[in-house]
Amino acid sequence: MSVKKVLAIVLAGGEGKRLMPLTADRAKPAVPFAGFRLVDFALSNLANSGYFRIVVLTQYKSHSLDRHISETWRMSTQLGNYVASVPAQQRRGKSWFLGSANAIYQSMNLIGDAEPDIVVVVGADHVYRMDFEQMVQNHIKSGARATVAAVRQPLEMANQFGVIEVDTSFDTGVVGAHKISAFVEKPESTPGLREAPDQFLASMGNYVFDTDALVEALEQDAAKADTKNDMGGDIIPYFVDRDEAFVYDFSTNDIPDATDRDRNYWRDVGTIDSYYEAHMDLISPLPIFNLYNRAWPIFTRNTVSPPAKFVHGEHNSIGTALDSIVAPGVVVSGGVVENSVLSNDVFVGTGARVQDSVLMDKVMVGRGAVVRRAIIDKNVKIPAGATIGVDHELDHARGFTITESGLTVLSKGQVVSPPDAAELALAKAAAAELPAALKLAIHDDAALEATMDKVAGNQLEAAESESGGEPAKIAE
Repeated sequence: MSVKKVLAIVLAGGEGKRLMPLTADRAKPAVPFAGFRLVDFALSNLANSGYFRIVVLTQYKSHSLDRHISETWRMSTQLGNYVASVPAQQRRGKSWFLGSANAIYQSMNLIGDAEPDIVVVVGADHVYRMDFEQMVQNHIKSGARATVAAVRQPLEMANQFGVIEVDTSFDTGVVGAHKISAFVEKPESTPGLREAPDQFLASMGNYVFDTDALVEALEQDAAKADTKNDMGGDIIPYFVDRDEAFVYDFSTNDIPDATDRDRNYWRDVGTIDSYYEAHMDLISPLPIFNLYNRAWPIFTRNTVSPPAKFVHGEHNSIGTALDSIVAPGVVVSGGVVENSVLSNDVFVGTGARVQDSVLMDKVMVGRGAVVRRAIIDKNVKIPAGATIGVDHELDHARGFTITESGLTVLSKGQVVSPPDAAELALAKAAAAELPAALKLAIHDDAALEATMDKVAGNQLEAAESESGGEPAKIAE
């Protein structure tokens, strides 16, 4: 553990326009993710690193984020520890935060109160595990005044990131640390790494600073007229020009009990498609990102929901989840869930199908409904026999968001109208398809195929039954 006093600042004011409609009613760091909130990953990494003095700078639609932090992230105040949510306060001028650097500049009183030697600045909208204490020690040993965490990315993705070019001729004597020669935002091309020509170093949006150096840089940036008040666009280039900025290679970060498959995993979930793909990274038997690492847990609010359960529905239909993650409170009552992530208190009714989808808290999927390649925000009620993600023209006509890759997205509490006869027929045809995992399991086995045909028939009969099957049946 570092003998230096460390203050951690989490930048959590992002609007998240590219995550609309999930950010229509909340800040980007408050967006749910697999039963957590995105901010939980940054806060968990800091806490697991041994840093317990943390301020979270908020701005855009911050109510749910503030509430989550106040209810979840409670430290021992007797030991001087805290996680404090701090809104924009116009302490230095009559403006809200003008950028990530300005957010810290306007909150300089927090640094003055804490009197740290080192300031760790992290973003709040990435999915990853990282030991920041290793980065801080690297920073101290290299003699840097500013250190930027970097993740290796394929060369063809250079135009999507802040790119770090390094001076390999300058030997710091510290593994993974090199002096930064250039910091360029989203260039068309960049040289590959000497040891990996097909890769480059992309900024992770995580920084370590000597406190006095950061304060000086922020003061100078605030005095400029031609600044975007941005950490990556203005503050880091300031240190690069002074030969005081070094890189920390994330590939050298060692997390206890990390697997070869999920070691150095990092996802920027700034778009709907990347958000969806990060969920899909969780659900394979050997996941690309492992939520079950007990040595480096991701913390979130404890739920009061009961355990999940899978029960028979009517006509002996079987409640099943295949290659999926289900949270507490989930009830699958005679429906089938495949390759999906279901958050707290989701209900899937008799004969319903949920495939390749992400369902947030308290989504209700009615009898015989079909949800395919969709993200459904909280409190959406999908009527019996309705379809989501099966017919994009129908989805578009109902006002649902559809991404270029074909994902259908419903916002929090969005109303889904009851299906007409054509949609009921569409749902029935979609529900009759066997899940891919079952097709693979019964391949070339006639007896099993006959059994599964009977199971599918039971589910269709149950879905068409006139006797109900809505959430009132949960207790059965």
